[in-house]
Amino acid sequence: MRFVLPLGLAFALAAPAVAGPQAERYIDDHSSPERVVVSLYNAINRGEYLRAWSYFKADTAPPLGDFSAGYADTTQVELRLGEVQTEGAAGSIHSLVPIALQATGKDGTVTVFTGCYRLTQVQPGAQAEPPFRPIQIDDGRLEKSDAPFDEAMGRCEAP
Repeated sequence: MRFVLPLGLAFALAAPAVAGPQAERYIDDHSSPERVVVSLYNAINRGEYLRAWSYFKADTAPPLGDFSAGYADTTQVELRLGEVQTEGAAGSIHSLVPIALQATGKDGTVTVFTGCYRLTQVQPGAQAEPPFRPIQIDDGRLEKSDAPFDEAMGRCEAP
């Protein structure tokens, strides 16, 4: 299943473990899978949907219009990241990043989501032709959760 976001879900800036809405700071960090997810949420929280969309691998990215429209009714999201699982294979590094999100809608409703992102990086030393391909999101899944945000966490299946 391709990455699907519930309508009305927006993302906020996130630090490596816990974060809230801090859209005034610009973050565009490709140094680790966790920081790519943080950068994704930072871009969405700032309303920079094209930048957010660019963190996805081109052939697995959701349609930009649908992606952007999904955030119309959300004012902020807090993010928590779980323990990252990483595995190398055939010149690539695959990572799974479990997450929990707490989304606040324009009407004040708060909804918790849990999920997992799958990210891939072609080994930097193996890349000899432009353009350089940084860590990219291959897939992501989010589901509504009944757990409180401070207890919720997504689960990832090994790649």
